[in-house]
Amino acid sequence: MAKTYVSATINGESAEFLCETQQTLLDVLRDVIGLTGSKEGCGSGDCGACSVIVDDRLVCSCLMLGVEAEGKSITTIEGIANGDTLHPIQQKFLEYAALQCGFCTPGLIVATKALLDENPNPTETEARYWLAGNLCRCTGYDKVIRAVMDVAADMRGETVA
Repeated sequence: MAKTYVSATINGESAEFLCETQQTLLDVLRDVIGLTGSKEGCGSGDCGACSVIVDDRLVCSCLMLGVEAEGKSITTIEGIANGDTLHPIQQKFLEYAALQCGFCTPGLIVATKALLDENPNPTETEARYWLAGNLCRCTGYDKVIRAVMDVAADMRGETVA
């Protein structure tokens, strides 16, 4: 099968790759580019484990074709930290133990980043609504929401009681 040339920006870096027209962005990220942080949980856009940010929009990468990445800017979990320095979101997830097995964690962190980029002052209800597309079987979500609300306040320069 013929492959298609795609040029995109991934985690702030120019990227060029060849992919088959039916390959999902998730498969391209994992199998072609080697960014394995995004996980395939369902393959149908129901779990959020494969969440990435495409041109400032939260996307399930299992529902987007790799060829659709042409000219796009994509942020994966690997692009959230600054080198070896964790992003404040990642740090709060650790502090609040907002992860257990870790399978859903990349998607939750990417979704949280997309939320706070769009709305740096979400209510708890807004945060819960935004993250509703990310399923987790381990945490019960309370620690996730507390981490999100705390990091939002920190990023705004406020303190949480």
